[in-house]
Parts: sequence; structure tokens; C-alpha cells
Amino acid sequence: MSAAEVEPTVPWMATVLTLFPESFPGPLGISLAGKALEEGRWNLEVLDIRDFARDKHRTVDDTPYGGGAGMVMRSDVVDDAIEASSASPGPLLYLSPRGRLLTQERVRELASGPGARLLCGRYEGVDQRVLDARGVEEISVGDYILSGGEMAALVLMDAVVRLLPGVMGNDDSAGEESFERGLLEYPHYTRPPEWRGQTVPEVLLSGHHEKIRRWRLAEAEAITRKRRPDLWVAYRAERKQGAD
Repeated sequence: MSAAEVEPTVPWMATVLTLFPESFPGPLGISLAGKALEEGRWNLEVLDIRDFARDKHRTVDDTPYGGGAGMVMRSDVVDDAIEASSASPGPLLYLSPRGRLLTQERVRELASGPGARLLCGRYEGVDQRVLDARGVEEISVGDYILSGGEMAALVLMDAVVRLLPGVMGNDDSAGEESFERGLLEYPHYTRPPEWRGQTVPEVLLSGHHEKIRRWRLAEAEAITRKRRPDLWVAYRAERKQGAD
């Protein structure tokens, strides 16, 4: 097949629904992700939810039924914004602290697909009815509270974009990073070889690739066992299953 006959690949598409469109691309507009965006390795579309308000004041929220503090994003307004994004590829994700925790496995799944639609909540969140009606997948980036979904959306997008072909300067390095093998990453060292009385581990200066590989694995296992017992248990179980 000649170069002219090769079918073009469709770039991964991020579609963001937000009340603060000026938040994007934010930090994703710089460094490798920004360069990849300029090169068309991934695309970004941002929809302002306020454009779908139904009154002259562009109201997007209202007081919650049952009382309580804060405001809730209206189901009708959010649903219209979702409908406007329906032609965009990928699953509809709502960034929420009550969602399923974002993992590297889910990131890889998203990176292998055509894209994702990211719904960013504000105030007390989105009316539950629209989430149920649209079958939205709720995703959390951690057990803490943010002011809105925009920062969480940027985290998810960054995690995905860096896995796309041609984005990272060294694609091989991705496989060595935390969570890719079920372990936290091993320590790194560079020049100078001695700093404030601390020296680089001798094995890293040996030039013996197999010894270096074994040292790095042992360090990754030790750090994971100490800092993330949950990951360590899962890692040991997976290794045991693979050995059976």
C-alpha cells in the first residue's frame, strides 16, 4: 500500500462541557501535550453550558428541593448541552468525588478509544435526573473535594493524552512509570554523582543493565509495599495468578 493509500487516523477528541470554558486547554496548552494539540495528535472542543440557559440572565442553577446549602445545576440546561455534544466521540463522563476512582487501567481504555465527553459540575453538582437519563459514568480523581470539575477534567485529559501515539518524547518510558506495572515508580538520580554527602547508588553507575533492572524492580516493590499496601496486595495476587 502506498503512502497515499494509507487511511488517516482520527485524532483522539476531548469534548468538555463547562461553565468556565476559559479554563481550557489551561496547562494542557504547554509542553508535550500542547505541542501535540498544535500538531493535531489530539483535538479539544469546549462547550459553554451557560449557552444553553433558557432565560436572559443565563441561569444554569437553582435551589435544591428538600432544602440545604448551595445550588444545583438544572437538568434541562445540562441536558441540552449534552445533546449538543452527542456527535462527539467517546463515553460521557461526569467528574465527581462520588464516582469510581480513576485508575491507569481506565486511562488506557480511554486512550485506546476515539475520545471522551467530560461534564464538569459546579456548585452542589448536577440534578441527578439528567445523570440517570443519560447513563453518565461518574469518575473521581481522588478522595478530596475540588471547587468544580474543571481541574479534574484536566487531570484526566493529561493522563490520557500522554499515552497517545507520538505525544511523549520517549514512548518506552511510559511502561516504567507508577501504576503501569501495578507498582509505584523506582527512584531516579542524575548528575552530580555526589550531592550534599549523598551519592548515587553504585549499581546505577555499573553499566550492568540486568543488575540495574533488578535493582529498579526491587526498589519499586519496596516503595509500593511501604506506601501503598493496597497496590502491593493486588500486585502480589496478580503475580501469583500468573505463576499458577
